[in-house]
Amino acid sequence: MAKPKFLVIEGPIGVGKTSLARRLADTFGSELLLEGAADNPFLDRFYRNPKQAALPTQLFFLFQRAQQLAELAQDDIFQPVRVSDFLIEKDRLFAELTLDADELKLYEQAYQHLSPKAPTPDLVVYLQAPAEVLLERIRRRGIPSEQSIEIDYLKRIVDAYTRLFHFYDRTPLLIVNAATFDPINREDDYQALLEHVMSVPQGRQYFNPLPLAL
Repeated sequence: MAKPKFLVIEGPIGVGKTSLARRLADTFGSELLLEGAADNPFLDRFYRNPKQAALPTQLFFLFQRAQQLAELAQDDIFQPVRVSDFLIEKDRLFAELTLDADELKLYEQAYQHLSPKAPTPDLVVYLQAPAEVLLERIRRRGIPSEQSIEIDYLKRIVDAYTRLFHFYDRTPLLIVNAATFDPINREDDYQALLEHVMSVPQGRQYFNPLPLAL
């Protein structure tokens, strides 16, 4: 089967996109491009006080992602496979979600100045799950800075992702119901998803695996 040369895994916080990106990169023996939330020194402050820290948090992510994409563009064009856990379109999604009007205007100026460009993915895998599932997973993984995240914020993120991918048509898109799906800890789940990824589906496809029978 064919395999995508540039594969992007996306979805809201807690849905498992980074863990899946890591596993797929390991399977393909490929370069891995991660958004590096742990490197953002403003993120802890944002979770504690979103209004105060939203702008520096968002600008840091923008500069970080622009630099990553610039380095990616300079890499060997014959790199067989690359896996990423973010789309650059995600950056504006969070800016619109967290910034006030004046802050958003400043962000847009910075974005236009940087003009971050990304290679066109062969496939985007969008992992979906309800906010309640995301909150449970965030609590379970126990990252201290994330424990102040509230359900209302997660619901806003889920809605924003839904709007983004409702209109998304730039690349092939595989939408995965990840509410009861665990491709990290259940091998059958991973192999089922891998089969879909390897086929590089065209257009918009849906993968809705059945929950395990009890």
